[in-house]
Amino acid sequence: MGLESQGWDPDDTPPIRQKASRVSRSCRHHSSSNDHVGFADASVHIADGHRIVTDLGGARCTTSAVCGATVRWISTLRIPNIGANPAAFASTPRWMTLPRRGAIIPTESSLLRCAWSWRTACPTGSLRGISGAIIEFSSPSLRFRTGLRRRGKKISAWVETDYLDWALSDFSGYVATDELYDGPFCVLSIVDSRRQRRLLYEVLDHDPEHEDIRRFLERLRKAVAAHGRVIRGITTDASPLYPQPIAQVFGQLPHQICEFHILKELTKAVLRVVARLRKRLAAQTPKLPRGRPKNTPEAKRLYRQAKSIQGRVAELFDHRHLFVRHRLTTAQRTKVQQLVHGNAQLRALRAIMDEVYRPFDRRCRTDTALAKLARLRQRVRRYSSLGKSLDKLHSPNLEKALTFLDDELLPATSNAVERGNRRHRKMQKTVYRVRTKTALTGRMALDLCRDRRTQARVATTATLHAARDTAI
Repeated sequence: MGLESQGWDPDDTPPIRQKASRVSRSCRHHSSSNDHVGFADASVHIADGHRIVTDLGGARCTTSAVCGATVRWISTLRIPNIGANPAAFASTPRWMTLPRRGAIIPTESSLLRCAWSWRTACPTGSLRGISGAIIEFSSPSLRFRTGLRRRGKKISAWVETDYLDWALSDFSGYVATDELYDGPFCVLSIVDSRRQRRLLYEVLDHDPEHEDIRRFLERLRKAVAAHGRVIRGITTDASPLYPQPIAQVFGQLPHQICEFHILKELTKAVLRVVARLRKRLAAQTPKLPRGRPKNTPEAKRLYRQAKSIQGRVAELFDHRHLFVRHRLTTAQRTKVQQLVHGNAQLRALRAIMDEVYRPFDRRCRTDTALAKLARLRQRVRRYSSLGKSLDKLHSPNLEKALTFLDDELLPATSNAVERGNRRHRKMQKTVYRVRTKTALTGRMALDLCRDRRTQARVATTATLHAARDTAI
């Protein structure tokens, strides 16, 4: 039985406001008694204080309007047609579908055009332009411009002319070169070791090869020769990329292998031997049954032995750095003697490290250091139990790491270029968009600008500090 047969009249039913229904915002217009609301294909006539049920495309939409002197409230609720309608509509209820255009309420005397917000019962989309792009923004403002401006050809010309003239004005003659890998890119850098100034750089989109290094070093040779300077020595790491190109470009130029990289490899080898001996000692721990030890002399002895070995293994792990430390205090030497007590291999490892550091003493000359190195290699061969862990002592790079002993001004390490690489990596942790070849080139040029202004910045800081001290 239908509801209309029971006396229900939809026109006399008050507007229903569903729970959590969306209601349109208010739009201020001039006073007017009768208006028309446009809903794409239907027109709703609104009278003051009345409600109208409008059939839109087969669906019933209840609209109520309350008009005041200056404010008009409009609420719209869509409900399914549950009245006595034709059978085709009653069997399959249909709902109105509005096009994606803003619903506008024009008035006869209003100059404003109000679009319905997302709170309306019939939500509408944002206004779109001719090409379909949204032309409205919730908070229109200027775009964030940090890092958007890319440096062009002017900065490249500045690096090759003005900056290079300044950097080579008091060139020391000693350089350090290194490569920095940043994803698929590689940054080659050459730094004045004594002045801590970057001279040249080049960004590659592939791993460097001998030809890339040779071309890069040729640029350096031509730039230095154009300014009337001479290169006296070069420092690199232990990479096999550099010996051949350096010999091709500079001939018999003193080539220093970074002392830090060589000692790093040797200390790693010694620590691996210590770890192997520690594991071997831990394997000697007697296996104890679960629970409390038995109250027998043999069980108590095994328990004490296990605890003693475990304690010694823990001490070897906690103080493993003492086996590779260069200078030891009195307390540290005492601790080392306790650790190596009863173990000849550990005692030999600490003695070998003492011999490794002796050739790198500045008071020696290259010939004296090479003689010490030969005696060390002969001594290591006697410890066959250590295996091939100390084969790094037979590396040919170890002799090249002693080149600096004959030249007091030749740096023993490549820390000058490593500092710039560390500064670059620190920057990359905060600026994530610098990951293209163009951006990396601009970033390196910006780093050169920073170096160029270092002297002026230091002078300004000193002047300000002096003025502050005078005022106090």
